[in-house]
Amino acid sequence: MELVIEKQRNNPLLKRKEVYFRVKYEDTKVTPSRKEVREKLSGLLNANLDSLIVRWMKPEFGKMEAEGYALIYESPDDMKAIEEDYILKRNFGEPEEGE
Repeated sequence: MELVIEKQRNNPLLKRKEVYFRVKYEDTKVTPSRKEVREKLSGLLNANLDSLIVRWMKPEFGKMEAEGYALIYESPDDMKAIEEDYILKRNFGEPEEGE
């Protein structure tokens, strides 16, 4: 899996960095999971994995590529205050009972 950052911008009002990226996955022939993409982005951008979410990924027809949009918040609390619950569930799974 090869991940290329296409565009980045800071959004100081919402305390986050917005990243547009492209994923090429000729070797696996399967669209990578959000978890795999989050781990790769975290390594490339030196970001905390707990405050990084992949908002969307769209595979391109006829290619082994997908484009996507990720958000890197300054803290997990900022992320939880802004993002919807369904986006958090897609990226982190269901919270355990008692969390």
